[in-house]
Parts: sequence; C-alpha cells; structure tokens
Amino acid sequence: MIHEITEKVGKYKARKRIGRGHGSGSGKTSGRGHKGAGSRAGFSHRPGFEGGQMPYFRRIPKRGFTNADFRTVYHIVNVASLEERFKKGATVDAAALVESGLVSNFNNPIKVLGQGELTIKLEVTADKFSASAIEKIEAAGGSVTVIQKKKWVREYPEKPKRTPKKKAAPEASKATETPETPEATEAPEATEPEVTETPEATEETEATETEESDDDSATEEDTQKSDS
Repeated sequence: MIHEITEKVGKYKARKRIGRGHGSGSGKTSGRGHKGAGSRAGFSHRPGFEGGQMPYFRRIPKRGFTNADFRTVYHIVNVASLEERFKKGATVDAAALVESGLVSNFNNPIKVLGQGELTIKLEVTADKFSASAIEKIEAAGGSVTVIQKKKWVREYPEKPKRTPKKKAAPEASKATETPETPEATEAPEATEPEVTETPEATEETEATETEESDDDSATEEDTQKSDS
C-alpha cells in the first residue's frame, strides 16, 4: 500500500537518456526539435524572450506610479520572540538581535511589532515600533528608544565674506559749490593779410598821388576866380 512506502523510495531518480532511438521517446532530435536556434548547441535566451516577437512585458500598458523600488524593508521582530530569547532587564538593540539570531544582518532597519505577550522588563532600541508593541513593553516596566536618523541635507561650502569698500567722503567745498559752466569763447577776428608793395606798385601810386594833388590845386584856383 502507499502508506507502507518508505522515505527512501523515490529519493533517487534516474536521469533522462536522450538520443537512444525512437522507442525511448527522446531519440533522433533528443527533444530539441527540427532546425532553429533551439536545436543548435550553445543556445540560450534571456527570461521573457519569445523568439523575436513583441514580448509580453512590452505588450501590456504601463500606467500610474509605484514606489516599490523606494520602499523601506524592515526586519520584523515580535515581542513574544523577545521574551523567548532575552532575560529580564536585558538591553535589546540591533547587535543583540543579530547575536540572538532574531535578525540575520544589519542591512535593514528593525521594527518591533506587538504580536504575543511580554511579561519581563526590557530596554528595547529599534528604528520603529508599532503602537501595541510600545504599550506592551511599557506595561511590563521596560523602555522604548526610537533611533532618530538624521536627514541628509546637501552641504554647501561657505563663501568668504566680502567687506564692502568704504567710499572716500567728498570735501565740503566741493559738495556746496555748483559746477561752473564753461564760458563761451569769442572767435578770433579775421586779420587781413598784409600786402607787400612791389617797386612798380610804388611808382604807380606816386604818379596817382601827384595827379590828385594837381587836380586839387586846379579846383582851388577855379573857386577863387568864381569868388572874385
């Protein structure tokens, strides 16, 4: 009967023999089929590969937002486990939890939940506590310490303080005096160019002067005769 089969029966399974004729069910092509990449030696494909057609994860629409990549994963510890592993008055922190085997590593923060009962006094330090866990730990006479993580803030280098340059105070006389307007300068008078007389010009002038003197004397004589 089936209930009489021992545990050793079925523990070892004979490997599948391929390429041993049609009668074996895995002869000739040895389960690889005819042609194609799958029949060649060394063939492998990545997960989700569908032979070149549009894969499923690209066919379905993607909408909305998920914070699955940014979620915080905690190591979960219940108060019932604390009572089993620790003695009265013990201090429970991350190092003690890893040493006791309740937590495997320090990679993730620790959260204490209130499942079970706690009757001994414990000083528990963790990253997060549920309301029921805090109530049970304090009811047993213990204390709860939440690890406060400092929020990362970008620090900028301090800029050197610049002292403003003091401007020189203007003199009192300059401040009161009004700026003088420049006077209009008179244009220099045009001077006639000097004419240098040549010897010929001087003789002509002398001749004209003598003629003028003769005319004057003649006019004087005429006036005298008319008067007489």
